[in-house]
Amino acid sequence: MKILRLLPALFGIPLSAQLQLNELEYLEMPGLNVMLAHDYYPEGHQGGVSIIQNGLRVATNGDLRLNRTPGQWDPIPAKIGERKVDPQSGAISCRFKFPDDSKNRKGFNPIEYPDLEFSYTLTIQPDEEAAFLVTVDLDEKLPAAWDGKVSFMLELFPGFLFGKSFIMEGNHSGLFPRQANGPGRYDENGTYQIEALAQGNALSIAPESDQQRLIIERKLGSELELVDGRGLHDNGWFIVRATLEKGAKKKALQWKITPNVIENWISEPVIQVSQVGYHPSQQKFAVIELDKNDANRPKLTLNRLQTNGTLNPVENTSIEDWGHFLRFDYLRLDFTQVKEPGTYIVTYGEQRSRPFRIAADVFTRHVWQPTLEYFLPAQMCHIRVNDRYRVWHGACHLDDARMAPLDHNHFDGYIQGSDTRTSYQPGDNVPGLNRGGWHDAGDDDLRIESQAGTLVGLVQTYEAFGELYDNTTIDQETLTVEVHHPDGKADILQQIEHGALSVAAGYRELGVLYRGIINPTLRQYVMLGDTANMTDNSPFDSSISDSRIPEIGQGITGSPDDRWVFTTRNSARHEIIGASGLAAAARALAEHNPDLAQECRDFSIRLWEEIETDNPSVKIPLAIELLLLTQERKYASFLTENSEAITSEFSRYGWQACRILEKIDDPEFRQSFRSAAEKHAKTITEAEAKTPYGVPYEPGIWGAGWGIQSFGAKQYYLHTTYPDLFSKDLMLNALNFVLGCHPGSNTASFVSGVGSESVIVAYGLNRGDWSYIPGGSASGTALIRPDYPELLTWPFLWQQTEYVLGGGTTDYLFLAQAADHLLNQP
Repeated sequence: MKILRLLPALFGIPLSAQLQLNELEYLEMPGLNVMLAHDYYPEGHQGGVSIIQNGLRVATNGDLRLNRTPGQWDPIPAKIGERKVDPQSGAISCRFKFPDDSKNRKGFNPIEYPDLEFSYTLTIQPDEEAAFLVTVDLDEKLPAAWDGKVSFMLELFPGFLFGKSFIMEGNHSGLFPRQANGPGRYDENGTYQIEALAQGNALSIAPESDQQRLIIERKLGSELELVDGRGLHDNGWFIVRATLEKGAKKKALQWKITPNVIENWISEPVIQVSQVGYHPSQQKFAVIELDKNDANRPKLTLNRLQTNGTLNPVENTSIEDWGHFLRFDYLRLDFTQVKEPGTYIVTYGEQRSRPFRIAADVFTRHVWQPTLEYFLPAQMCHIRVNDRYRVWHGACHLDDARMAPLDHNHFDGYIQGSDTRTSYQPGDNVPGLNRGGWHDAGDDDLRIESQAGTLVGLVQTYEAFGELYDNTTIDQETLTVEVHHPDGKADILQQIEHGALSVAAGYRELGVLYRGIINPTLRQYVMLGDTANMTDNSPFDSSISDSRIPEIGQGITGSPDDRWVFTTRNSARHEIIGASGLAAAARALAEHNPDLAQECRDFSIRLWEEIETDNPSVKIPLAIELLLLTQERKYASFLTENSEAITSEFSRYGWQACRILEKIDDPEFRQSFRSAAEKHAKTITEAEAKTPYGVPYEPGIWGAGWGIQSFGAKQYYLHTTYPDLFSKDLMLNALNFVLGCHPGSNTASFVSGVGSESVIVAYGLNRGDWSYIPGGSASGTALIRPDYPELLTWPFLWQQTEYVLGGGTTDYLFLAQAADHLLNQP
């Protein structure tokens, strides 16, 4: 094999520094980080070998795979050992195995593995200057039948590469395409395989870009293949791959990877502010995120924007050198004392923030309304949603739903047991399920937690603030919605009605709460575009045949493409949230739809008696909703009898119990509740002090936006109950975080279409169009472990930009209205 020793020099890569092992167990030098097995979420493009080059995560998921362009449900290895480091050589290694027994045909997202078992060690080690070696050592040789089929691959993030070039050894060059282009072919298994972009022994990626130039050189293993992973999967990345040496055990594959590192590179300062702005009377600060090696301290200023475009510096501010968090150092510019209404911009040297307002009406318009007038309508199921010149989707899933097959483990986490718990048999059409509900997240299932959780959140918002905003027509008779067409009815009540129609119908027809309603096939599940096209919308047409959809039961009354309804009891908690949603809806709909309200009331009371659990405390949320609904003493007595659970789990139950505290005439309960609140307040204060953002924040693989806005919504109840213990700053800082004052170089508001800059490429129903739904709350900035915050402009990373129903929607709606209400109340 030809070894190109002079490749870095030939491609113009300066060699002036050396990768070294750091205390967080990854390889580091200014401008380059190389991680191994810190992240383990390969289905979300986080795992294996990852490369952060000059501030950008350019590559990840460096590991073995069994498929040429793997997708979300394809086999992945299991990590079977702790990461090991060698301080002398700087080598980092970890052991893996196939299959992952926790996912092999079982678990929340089951994966079908082939009949193949093997283990291996993956090692990264500094080579020369910025280069490093990747080596694969097998425990035992692969079976002969698998020789030439198992490959090591590295995924390249497409969003940084569109329009850039690549050069493969042998002068084979090309450009990274915006979309996956053919030709392709079907292999011996009938799987579509897109033709490689290039093949050879050495590959230079983006040679024209100093920030991204990276060379991969084959040393052991087959020749390199550059493949567009989007040929089969819209959420795929570009892939560099090579199969293992046939018959090899030790050093079954080895690559040398040489990223270009900009000399003396440091990340640019980032100014983080709320993209909406601030009320004059609230605490106000901007956070400046700095490279830990950046010793420069230019002038940091708050400026008032003038009509002619000039910036007038504002004097009554203060600067705090906050300290270190994650991989950065932080400054805070406090401008709490600035109260003059206007538009402002923070400057730090040459850096500028986006413009934001200081005004008493800053949360009054353009902040929570998009969630109510765009996002919730766009997510509505079983109805056509018109928006002036566009249609978000047609009336969909009017054929819902057929009873799911027994003993079935669905690919999206639903498991049907050995009986249906109802009079319906597998394959039977269940009438009444084709009304109401919202599509959850980027898919279109109706999970009981998302449906009832949305109900509870909407009712809490309505009861707390009484907002009767009306800008939408919702007609349940004609199954149409018209956005920007007021109909004289409060939008929030119409949305509560829509959710209650689904949850109540499920209990009415089945006698139990449905667990969820979802597409039967993966092909339907991943389909992007108008949800009206996912089924034939005809529940009584059994003439349709599709070999991919297993037929179930006898005397079938539906179509094979109809969604399945799952009814197996998952846990008491899921039944509790379902019953709580019905109880909450019964209160809100008493005048808007009295018949439906009465039905919801009856069902929730019946469920209180029917739900069985070994842990009575899980019924606390339902007892609170029923006490608010009925005022009956027995629910108050239940809460006092479970006071120890409420106080010992105050972070879970405390904010909810604040809503009924005045209804509990028990001095001992109230005193123990106050004591628990004092302890909880101390815990929050200690956690908040660990971050520069004024809220407790422990980043994870999933973006923290939903958790932060949930924290903020809970703080409203805690603050209004105990203002001496819980500052309103915690609630308002949570809102600032969601609206842009959060870690990382992307300071967009997590709420699409809200603020000067927001997430407008998101994981919603229109993600295939690289678009967004106004008012949707994205999951937000995620952590590339151990210390790199990231929010990519990319529509297929659910852990960063996905929308969800339940608290992921209603907590933001509540929080934004709470800020307006709290700051502007008389």
